[in-house]
Amino acid sequence: MLFNSFDFAIFLPIVFILYWFVFHKSIKAQNLLLVVASYVFYGWWDWRFLFLILFSTLVDYTIGRALGTAQNKRSRKLLLGVSILVNIGLLGFFKYYNFFLDNFVEAFSFFGTSFEASRLDIILPVGISFYTFQTLSYTIDVYRKKLEPTKNLIAFTAFVSFFPQLVAGPIERATNLLPQFFRKRSFNTDQAIIGIKQIIWGLFKKIVIADNCAQYVNEIFGNYDSLSSATLLLGAVYFAFQIYGDFSGYSDIAIGTARLFNFKLMTNFRYPYFSRDIAEFWRRWHISLSTWFRDYIYIPLGGSRGSQLKQIRNVFIIFLVSGFWHGANWTFIVWGAINAFFFVPLLLTGRNRKHTDTAADGRFLPNLRESIAMLFTFAIVCLGWIYFRANSVEHANAYIIKIAEFSTEMSMLSIERYSFELIPLLAILLYYEWFSREVEFPLYSSKFSLLRVAVVIALIVVFGSFSNIQDFIYFQF
Repeated sequence: MLFNSFDFAIFLPIVFILYWFVFHKSIKAQNLLLVVASYVFYGWWDWRFLFLILFSTLVDYTIGRALGTAQNKRSRKLLLGVSILVNIGLLGFFKYYNFFLDNFVEAFSFFGTSFEASRLDIILPVGISFYTFQTLSYTIDVYRKKLEPTKNLIAFTAFVSFFPQLVAGPIERATNLLPQFFRKRSFNTDQAIIGIKQIIWGLFKKIVIADNCAQYVNEIFGNYDSLSSATLLLGAVYFAFQIYGDFSGYSDIAIGTARLFNFKLMTNFRYPYFSRDIAEFWRRWHISLSTWFRDYIYIPLGGSRGSQLKQIRNVFIIFLVSGFWHGANWTFIVWGAINAFFFVPLLLTGRNRKHTDTAADGRFLPNLRESIAMLFTFAIVCLGWIYFRANSVEHANAYIIKIAEFSTEMSMLSIERYSFELIPLLAILLYYEWFSREVEFPLYSSKFSLLRVAVVIALIVVFGSFSNIQDFIYFQF
């Protein structure tokens, strides 16, 4: 079920009414309702996926209970190992089986040996990368004794399958989200209004920005060999805004929807395109994933401690793993390597924590130095996005080489409508975000009057009426 679909527009009010007006007297009843609603929401794509998420839930619930009673260090490590093996094993099979098989066959061919193997027709379960990491955070934190294992199966199932963030995050930590299922929840009008505003802003980024960019991005990347450098450069910029509007839009809708039920999810994006270096970008982009890798992989590896060689190793490991998490394609690994390449110099010179404040803090506009830093960082990010979007590494390389030809002629820019209409739309996005960069999301600020909210809603209605409903990009991960 898509957030930007008519089905969800019916589903959400029904769940909201039942939650606050029928089951409001019992936390257990509310949690059970959320479980049922979440399974309906998830099963809307394919009911067979429900068995997988139920299996993962039961495995980690059982292991969590066992970790609560196990005292022997070896037994505890074994239990944690089973949880990791099961979760990563399922993720590896559904997401990476054919990738490893294909590369295994190619490796044999490289050495002159013929080897044949049949690929499997595997359907990737929606959101498996997200809820797998969420359940793993539970068992790891219970193992580390940062969290008491829960005995309440309904609450734990609701935590794993909570429908607002089930499919594409934020990837919640058990230490943050799980305890909220045990607290009495009362309807909060202010939080509900903020939630509705955040949903509206998320829909604006998805429907008005991302979906409109998508049609041009698809055409430009699909016909790159016949287009000019300027057009290809524009395609890379459009994709940067497509993926931002698409993914951060989903996060805004998820967080806003959770607010309607009086749940607080972690912030997943903090205006990343106003970053002044790549380290700041990664503190502002997909925060739930980057902090997950930091806490469960980077720090256990030694983090920024030890020799410079170990620090470089740890940075590349974390970015390559992050790239591979996104998909079974070498393009994502190269994307991760590009980010690591630009991150390492900041780490070695101690400048990776230089920009922890807000750009142009307390000022109307950035100064020249900040402007250049933001543009340079955005250029680096766009370079990485070309590999992220391309079908193959060869495709991305050819795309970049074509840009380097520096032909300025604009070609094939009218596809259904003139693509230059996107420029004022992107200007509206940047205007709203720049002057709200110190708050959680633009419509959150009291500075944004009802008139400006009405403008956003009008744009959603207008473009939603003429655009095709698009899946969220991160559903494939």
